[in-house]
Amino acid sequence: MNQTGIYTRAGATFVLVAGIFFLSACTPTVAVQAPSEPITVNLNVKIEHEIRVKVDKELDDLFEDKDGIF
Repeated sequence: MNQTGIYTRAGATFVLVAGIFFLSACTPTVAVQAPSEPITVNLNVKIEHEIRVKVDKELDDLFEDKDGIF
C-alpha cells in the first residue's frame, strides 16, 4: 500500500469517527418533568341514574301474604 492510501484510509476513519460523535451529540432527547403546581381538573358533569329493583316472584308472594312484615 502506498503512502497516499494510508492517509486516505486514516482520513476516512477520522471522518467516520467524527461523524459518529457528531450524530450522537445531536440525538434529540425528551425530558419528562412533573409540574411544580398541582394539576386541577374542573368537570361539569350531570349524572342521572335509575335503579330498578327486581324482586323474585316468591318474595313478592311472601310480602303479599304477610302485610305487616316491615
